[in-house]
Amino acid sequence: MNDVFAGKHLVLGLSGGVACYKSAMLCRLLVQAGATVQVVMTEAAEQFMTAVTMQALSGRAVYTSQWDVREPNNMPHINLSRDADAILIAPCSADFIARLVQGRSDELLSLMCLARPMESVPLLLAPAMNREMWAHPATQRNLAQVQADGAQVLGVGNGSQACGETGDGRMLEPEEIMEELAAHFTAKSLQGQHLLVTAGPTFEAIDPVRGITNLSSGKMGFAIARAAREAGAQVTLVAGPVHLPTPRGVTRVDVQSARQMQTAVQSLVAGASIFIATAAVADWRPAEFSDQKIKKDGSGDVPAMDFVENPDILAGVAQSDQARSGKLYCVGFAAESHDLLKHASAKRLRKSVPLLVGNIGPATFGKDDNALLLIDDQGSKELPHASKDVLARQLVDEIAQRLSAKRP
Repeated sequence: MNDVFAGKHLVLGLSGGVACYKSAMLCRLLVQAGATVQVVMTEAAEQFMTAVTMQALSGRAVYTSQWDVREPNNMPHINLSRDADAILIAPCSADFIARLVQGRSDELLSLMCLARPMESVPLLLAPAMNREMWAHPATQRNLAQVQADGAQVLGVGNGSQACGETGDGRMLEPEEIMEELAAHFTAKSLQGQHLLVTAGPTFEAIDPVRGITNLSSGKMGFAIARAAREAGAQVTLVAGPVHLPTPRGVTRVDVQSARQMQTAVQSLVAGASIFIATAAVADWRPAEFSDQKIKKDGSGDVPAMDFVENPDILAGVAQSDQARSGKLYCVGFAAESHDLLKHASAKRLRKSVPLLVGNIGPATFGKDDNALLLIDDQGSKELPHASKDVLARQLVDEIAQRLSAKRP
């Protein structure tokens, strides 16, 4: 995510709560992504996390008091917010939300939030509290009011809590907050679009314990789904058998085989304006499925196996009336082993898609980085080697530019 956070300056505020331990990792992730982080802590937060730890992780002195003499004018509540790209309170306790609603400013963090320039310094809140506190009418009223006053509430997670209970109220995980921050800082170039993307391999069963698949990890497709959501699109992800967390704000449909993926795509594509086929769909499947494991008998003979061709999901969508009329923009992917430009160009023409994205499969399957070759009727363009997250954002920008050029 370095392309999103590079050069950003964030104020990270910690209010009282055991979730402060997550804030330490969040601070580390932000710094690693290229942001500078100024930590401000309430007195209650210091009961759960030391200022020394946060100073070590942020590389900057931590502020805990409005009377801090390090500021020449003795106004840290003014100075700390003026250069910030955003103020993030994580964890944000029920008490601190109430403080914000009431405009209370009897300690540095709430005072700074009240004194921030609202038009230029957004306030983001990552709540953290017990499930009963979260559900209480007073908290829900305060959440509605603080949003009406201009703050952005990132939501909460569901699961086990430090008190031993289970439910809503957990602070989002650091990685989830990073996704929310990335979306906040990303231009909404795909606002109003509905993107349908396929990702990962398919699994074509031979018998109950065996099947045919490939080495696709799904990471590129998931990165595209994440980047499109950051850019403001409504995103639906049809995923083959992969072990990846669903990106924030993305609707996910899990499938196994090529035919299941085709069925899912056909049921969803009518509501889409962009279709991106990143999945490495198996070209063939066994002609027959054995409902019992095919046993080895020790003779050395290999059982005969016939194959049939799987449906071409991308070609089917690209040749639909929806795509031909221009209501659906189709993007294909080609994973080749050699002669990338030649084979990817031929695939684009064969499948009648306006944009084909090629890559060398063996060089990228399972990895976190890639290099892409974009091919359209104007020629080809290289997206040099980078992380899949960076490439996904670049690809989303390329698609947005092409869609914008099509508008009258």
